[in-house]
Amino acid sequence: MSVIRHSLANWLFLTLVAAVTACGPIPVYHREGTDRGRVEKDTLGCMTEALKQAPVANEIRHTPDRYYPGVRQCVDGNCWTRPGYWVQGTTYTVDVNLGLRKRLEQSCMAQKGYQQVPLQRCSQAEVGQRLASEPQRQPVLTEGTCVWRSPDGQLHILPPL
Repeated sequence: MSVIRHSLANWLFLTLVAAVTACGPIPVYHREGTDRGRVEKDTLGCMTEALKQAPVANEIRHTPDRYYPGVRQCVDGNCWTRPGYWVQGTTYTVDVNLGLRKRLEQSCMAQKGYQQVPLQRCSQAEVGQRLASEPQRQPVLTEGTCVWRSPDGQLHILPPL
């Protein structure tokens, strides 16, 4: 029972993190006037170079088992002790080079004249209205500029109407 409760708590926490993350701004590389194809090519080149310099290095980690001690409870003079129990730790992997790889990618893109900026996500209504007028070159960033991630994972910077 306690293991199920612990697993459910982990699942709820991860779901909450994913939901909050899905609502926040998306960091995009921007260099005004650059052709979209060029941005994709430069990004892929920098990601590839960063991966060569800092390859994936997964380490297996384990959270420790936790012991929850028993509790003595009394109601109307009747007392009992609920026994303690153990909750098994979890095993997970960590790519120890991920942070370095991201810094190398950002440095490479900066050398090519890009800056990484966080842009608000476009709402579904905004995507429908703005996608037809999406420029082929990166637009000037204004307060109303937003970003949309297409189903194929491509980022589209959409200017305000």
